[in-house]
Amino acid sequence: MFRRKRRKMPLLNTASTADMSFMLLIFFLVTTSMDVDKGLERKLPPMDDEVMEEIVTDVSAANVLRIELSGNDEITAAGERIGLADLSKRIIAFVDGGVADREKHVISLTIDRQASYDVYFNIQNEIVSAYNTMRERRAMALYGRPFARCTAEEKEELRRYYPQRVAEDYDTSSTEL
Repeated sequence: MFRRKRRKMPLLNTASTADMSFMLLIFFLVTTSMDVDKGLERKLPPMDDEVMEEIVTDVSAANVLRIELSGNDEITAAGERIGLADLSKRIIAFVDGGVADREKHVISLTIDRQASYDVYFNIQNEIVSAYNTMRERRAMALYGRPFARCTAEEKEELRRYYPQRVAEDYDTSSTEL
């Protein structure tokens, strides 16, 4: 008579929990910004089975800007120590300032294997920035509009006017085996 009834715990309906978790996952994936890796955009020569002929050209020493990156991340341009912020200006002065023959200039980049990739990457960015600045100025002078708004033919003409010639060499003398 006086028996107690066992009380049952009320159960939660968990059928929609998986749906809610999935919706939250999608929401965070869509709204979260992903970091983009840094890299160098370069067009490499095609891989042919044929033996490619190497064209040897003589370049005057006056037409070569030597940039060196040492193992302790020091940058020298034409034998004098330079900061990364001044590198773009130095390249513009060399190519566009009449120091070199604009059509036959070469930027020689020598990198020590012990140098950090971040500084190497920043040097590459400064080289590209210098060429972009020169092409932008030329586009405004010739066509009255920025380089990005030029036609494909105009862009190609500007690239021919300021060809980007970079020769890279790696200093392996300080590498320990």
